[in-house]
Amino acid sequence: MKLINDIKESYNELVYKVSWPTQKQLINSSVLVLIASIIIAAFIWVVDFVFEHLMEVIYSISF
Repeated sequence: MKLINDIKESYNELVYKVSWPTQKQLINSSVLVLIASIIIAAFIWVVDFVFEHLMEVIYSISF
């Protein structure tokens, strides 16, 4: 009985107490996450590119 009661309470909370975002808010948040992901990926690519070439220069120096 406790399990059924917990499920009913969870359903009521989801339906009546949770404030769901509007479609416009959801789209804006998704676009923001997409742009932030692209910026972070580009930054990581630049850092990787710089370190790759830096390591090539270091390894190419003969003592």
